[in-house]
Amino acid sequence: MKPSILFCSAGRRGRLLRNAQESIGSKCDINATDNNATAPALYFATNEYVVPRINALEYVDTVIDICKKANVKAITTLIDPEIEILSANRERFLKEGVLPLCPADEITARCCFDKYEMFKYLTEKGIPTPLTYHDFDEFKKGVDEGKISFPVFMKPVCGSGSVGAHKVNTMEQAEADWFSGEHDYIIQELMTGGDCDADVYVDAISHKAVAAFSKRKIETRIGGASKTISYKDQKLFAFIEKIASVFKFCGPLDMDFFIKDGQYYLSEVNPRFGGAYLHAYGAGVDFFPLIWNNMNGIENNSQIGQYDEDVLMLMYDDVVIRKKSDLVNDDFSIL
Repeated sequence: MKPSILFCSAGRRGRLLRNAQESIGSKCDINATDNNATAPALYFATNEYVVPRINALEYVDTVIDICKKANVKAITTLIDPEIEILSANRERFLKEGVLPLCPADEITARCCFDKYEMFKYLTEKGIPTPLTYHDFDEFKKGVDEGKISFPVFMKPVCGSGSVGAHKVNTMEQAEADWFSGEHDYIIQELMTGGDCDADVYVDAISHKAVAAFSKRKIETRIGGASKTISYKDQKLFAFIEKIASVFKFCGPLDMDFFIKDGQYYLSEVNPRFGGAYLHAYGAGVDFFPLIWNNMNGIENNSQIGQYDEDVLMLMYDDVVIRKKSDLVNDDFSIL
């Protein structure tokens, strides 16, 4: 049986799995799980599995059983809430010979999920990041002292996909939103000098950034960029390497940055394949052989910046067509 990589919570990420098949599918099975048999990405996998929800008591045991059965040598997730689950069970996976592509320590995992913890940690390590508050009285004090001014930016402290993120123009609006009970918010200084993001691969052996693809957003939809253009900046690449040096990342990352007065500020890190990684792959920045090397105990050399500038990504919609009898199981009702 060939070794395999397991993509958990595959959802709609069919193109990503197709790219993995194109890249290393000849020597490695590309397997996928989801809790719903109608998740489109399942049908781009070598083997597909319907599993319980990630918060089910039996979830981790189910995934480990799949790893044993399918000769899984590396595992990753495509959704944020599952990252901490993989990280918390890292040793269990390693004992089964499975490399978890997730934060390799508790501090890194917590910071990536809790944006205020990330702010505190980055500040401690001297990594530029937007000024952030998680206490409304402290925020008001910051306004009074001139440390921060309106407009500001509010978003959930543990949110994802831009849900609940919005600009706030007045103290009255900030107070109403903060105490609405809709989310547990943080408030940040509004960065108006532009933004960008980068797809980064951190080697699972050295924990150094070994690949990075930076792009500017041309158009965004809810949850991410739909049109982007590649560019290079050695200053950004050096910043990415510095960020990786103060964490213990392992595998693919999606990093978001703001730009202010010519300086990059780290906004957040999602330790998984970003939704727009498809752009990096299409421009020749292929993370899948890097995963293959790491799961075989081989440390990767740096290839940061090895791509062309001004390569565009233009997303569009596509579909999967299957008969009900072709699904992983047909134990569901159609409303």
